[in-house]
Amino acid sequence: MTHVARLLAPNPSALTLDGTNAYLLDDGAGHALCIDPGPPVARHVDAILNAARDRDARIEAIFVTHGHPDHWPAAPMLAAACGAPIYAHHTAEFAHDRSLRDGARTRVGGIALRAIDAPGHTFDSLVFYDEDDRALYTGDVVLGTGTVAIAPPGGDMRAYQRTLQRLANAYGEARTIHGGHGPRVDDAQAKLREYIEHRRRREEELLLALALQPQTIPDLVRRIYADVRPVLWPAAARQMLAYLLPLEREGRVRSHELDRPIDAADNAILNPAWASIVGEEHAALVEAELGTMLHLDTLRLYSVNRPG
Repeated sequence: MTHVARLLAPNPSALTLDGTNAYLLDDGAGHALCIDPGPPVARHVDAILNAARDRDARIEAIFVTHGHPDHWPAAPMLAAACGAPIYAHHTAEFAHDRSLRDGARTRVGGIALRAIDAPGHTFDSLVFYDEDDRALYTGDVVLGTGTVAIAPPGGDMRAYQRTLQRLANAYGEARTIHGGHGPRVDDAQAKLREYIEHRRRREEELLLALALQPQTIPDLVRRIYADVRPVLWPAAARQMLAYLLPLEREGRVRSHELDRPIDAADNAILNPAWASIVGEEHAALVEAELGTMLHLDTLRLYSVNRPG
């Protein structure tokens, strides 16, 4: 049986919750691996190394679920300290030693991990499955608390929904989920059903709102996220865009550009000063998570595309 230690990175924020989870897995026979070493914080890397020493184990492999800056940058630091190779998605743009494609199996001592291609949150996302423990290590595909940011251009809502459905269908025997943030999930199937239903329900809310009248993204955010703190509305706007892009491609929604400038209230939702919201230290993470390089400099009016 695999021993699992969750080591919380010292990077709490609105997006990382109480911090990013790093996982140290060992087989009880001196062999260990790390999943998502986290941000480049020396004391966090030391904590991972110390946890391995406490188990009389040597870290022989480092796995990264995706390339967001709270998950991978400590990997080269950890690799330099223990000599382990870094495994990542075959399209990952950050430095790694070994590329993984869907279905690739890697064995470290008595631990066997299967790589699952899991696009949606990012295009380089992997989920790792410990076949013996029936445990999914999901990075930011599924969290222990709350839901996941899916934001263009790096995120794709339809790809994400397909990933969730695949995990539910193909890994029905999975018992636990170890997410990139939040506590362990002890009923994997219930959590996957919850996530699938949440995305279906949110899309239905959006379509029902557009059926009432044509609306812009800020209009939709104010209506659908009325019970959410306005400071989070810019993130919600990115979620609305993630739904609207495939709905328009599928012909279910249409839009046109409004011939007027974006006023201050709408611009605060579409293009806020992110550093003033989350602080300079978290701005890079927000840029990666929420696609803030995609500047929304025009206002579009969306409506339901009624056939006939």
